[in-house]
Amino acid sequence: MFCPKCGAAVPDGAKFCMACGTSIPTGAGPASLSASAPPVATLAPTGASEFKCPSCGAPVHPVFGEMVITCEYCGASVSLGGSGWTAIQKHSMLSLKVVDAASALESVRRSMDVGLLHRKAFEESTVSQQKLSFVPYWVLPVSAGTNYQYQDIAASVGSTVGTIAAADMLGGMLGGGRGGGGGFMMMPIMMGPTVGSTRQATLSKSYEYPVVAVKALTAYQPHDYQFALEERGLFDRKAIPDGTPILNGDLGEDAARHSAQAFVTQLQSEEAHHQHHMVSNLSAKVEVSEGELLHVPIWHFLLERKGQKSIVLVDAHTGTVIRTVS
Repeated sequence: MFCPKCGAAVPDGAKFCMACGTSIPTGAGPASLSASAPPVATLAPTGASEFKCPSCGAPVHPVFGEMVITCEYCGASVSLGGSGWTAIQKHSMLSLKVVDAASALESVRRSMDVGLLHRKAFEESTVSQQKLSFVPYWVLPVSAGTNYQYQDIAASVGSTVGTIAAADMLGGMLGGGRGGGGGFMMMPIMMGPTVGSTRQATLSKSYEYPVVAVKALTAYQPHDYQFALEERGLFDRKAIPDGTPILNGDLGEDAARHSAQAFVTQLQSEEAHHQHHMVSNLSAKVEVSEGELLHVPIWHFLLERKGQKSIVLVDAHTGTVIRTVS
């Protein structure tokens, strides 16, 4: 359900809105508060240099290029769209669990010191930069269906094995077995795919795909890494330690939807090629629904080893290395 004042999403049965503090009427639920978000009013036109936060009324000063802004006082967020600045109805976060750099670096060590050739790789590295920040992502529900063709390798192999068996039998009949003099030498006959070995398949899957909302942070874009989205909760400014940056974004939701469509199309293609060989004629239908803004705590480390620099990102909610960029 949604707050009757600011429109922020609140859990069913909540007594007050965590975004603006408005009291929710007793017994209010999906029956009394619509399950769909109410119309969102435009707070300010495109190009406005100042407007008020829709939750606490504090002044918001957009910086050129920003399209996603989180209020530094209450944590409410706004985004810039075609009609101007509007309040973001769904704003969530993953909680900070790995609060100190030493614990995050332990995860980095375990990920680096793998295998004989990389033993002591972490000990030989110097950490020249470390920082913790809450990074904004657009989390977009995506439904994808991909139709494709592939060659049934099993049918081709079966044909080849059958040909070899038939040649072996024929050799035994004509040459009296392999043991006799002047026996028949069996030569395997390799045949290509049999008629009808082309198969059709459909790959259907649903995603909650995160797209990083800061263009300069493409290294923070997950590919095959999954955030613990089932553990996310409503954004709470009070749960973030003082001094920890809460980043704004310069990628709007519309652009993020196009990015999610492209990323998921690529994932579907990779999954099809993983399941089958000789994949062709892929045709994907990808639908992206309205998303939400998610702030994720991420540790950023810059490591130097033998003249080489690499960036290691650690999910500060789970303590898992997201990726390493050299």
